[in-house]
Amino acid sequence: MKKTFSHILKHAKRLLLCLSLFCSMGSMLGATEQQDPRTMTFSPIVFQPSKAERLTLSNGMTLYLLEDHELPLIQLQATIRTGSIYEPAAQIGLASMTGSVMRSGGNRSHASEDLDEILDQVAAQLSVGIGSTSGSASLDTLKKDFDFGLKLFTETLRFPAFEEEKLTIAKNRALESIRRRNDRASGIATREFFKQLYGADSPYARESTKETIQAIQRTDLIAFHQKYFVPNNIILGITGDFEKEAMVKKLEAAFAGWPQKKVDLPKAPAVKERVQGAIYKIKKEIPQTQVRIGHLGIKQENPDFFALSIMNDILGSGGLTSRLFQDVRTRQGLAYSVGSAFRPGKIARGFFLAYGATRAEKSHQAITTMIHHIEKIREGLVTDEELKRAKDAFLNSFIFSFSSPSQIVGRQISLAYYGLPEDYLEQYRSNVEKVNKEDILRVAKKYLHPDRLIIMAVGDESLFDKPLSEIGKVEEILLTP
Repeated sequence: MKKTFSHILKHAKRLLLCLSLFCSMGSMLGATEQQDPRTMTFSPIVFQPSKAERLTLSNGMTLYLLEDHELPLIQLQATIRTGSIYEPAAQIGLASMTGSVMRSGGNRSHASEDLDEILDQVAAQLSVGIGSTSGSASLDTLKKDFDFGLKLFTETLRFPAFEEEKLTIAKNRALESIRRRNDRASGIATREFFKQLYGADSPYARESTKETIQAIQRTDLIAFHQKYFVPNNIILGITGDFEKEAMVKKLEAAFAGWPQKKVDLPKAPAVKERVQGAIYKIKKEIPQTQVRIGHLGIKQENPDFFALSIMNDILGSGGLTSRLFQDVRTRQGLAYSVGSAFRPGKIARGFFLAYGATRAEKSHQAITTMIHHIEKIREGLVTDEELKRAKDAFLNSFIFSFSSPSQIVGRQISLAYYGLPEDYLEQYRSNVEKVNKEDILRVAKKYLHPDRLIIMAVGDESLFDKPLSEIGKVEEILLTP
């Protein structure tokens, strides 16, 4: 109690000192004419995020270490070069199931229930997952429990038990997800759009079925894990309250005996670009129509990424101030949600997508308005106000992507994983600041293709204001139950 009271008293003194200084400043400001906030100018923000140190363990595992002694916490985040794009076509769902059951299915030293209970007792979090182009594993723990947590982390990475019961649960969840796949119109629209964009058999758009899930056995999870989870195929980031030299020794000891192995990554099929656009409709008796409009985009290393990002912010990703929002939602009242995305691909080409949900009776008007804005931004320069607002928003939000050491390390790991330059983040601000109106017009003309747009509409066409056939030839997609 004495310590708590002393702690409160210390902070009370600081508060009184701040109030005193504030009052003094107020008196000085009162003695002079107050400046209009609209005329005030400020020095440019200097962006110098901390940088993690990169090392390599004797077994080939890459490390990124960034000390942060503010709180007695330590975080590990691992990125594994794997992904669902590498799973067999006859076993779609294998990668994500491997990741989930690695965590839920226990390890060689702890059954699943015991592992969960132990983590709860020490207030630690341990997770594993595999997405389309990478795998991940993480540990958040108190500094005092780190050695114990590290042991659990390494055993889960190296020796997952893949308990049969947990695999059965995971398969049943996957089958239930398949059963409910056509419940949400928004999910249908996005899923079917990407099938048309990349091809239904492409690893970037294909979907699991009852047959592919039932074909997955425990031995398949073990084989997938053994193929990709090797130390030289992992990048590990460490942030928190530790000393670098001591941490490196702990990691060397924790991963000792884990041999390197050559990993042969299957080659993902090349993405083929459609030379002509197309219109698709999917019948679903709902009062709203889900709309997706777009085509293939670029890869992350494309030097025009920065100008395209600003262009897309002005077109549709800039929220309340974007052209699509201002016209489709605010002025015409056609949709509650509307926007656009220009997502660069990390391995294959990404995509451009305009999206929205509109009242069924306004579907034709909403779709043609969205297409109009895609065409319009290719025809003339954006305004000075649009450019400034988009660049300011982009730069300000970018800074908040580095609000914690774990975010900083995560960014560095991502750059290394996808082969981007080490100074990519340092050059980010200057590349955005260089973008001008002429750049935006140039990239809009180069990368937006109104003649190649894939238009996907999910809804009840009998309620539409005009038939989609007035836009062009329409093909109907019949959903598989």
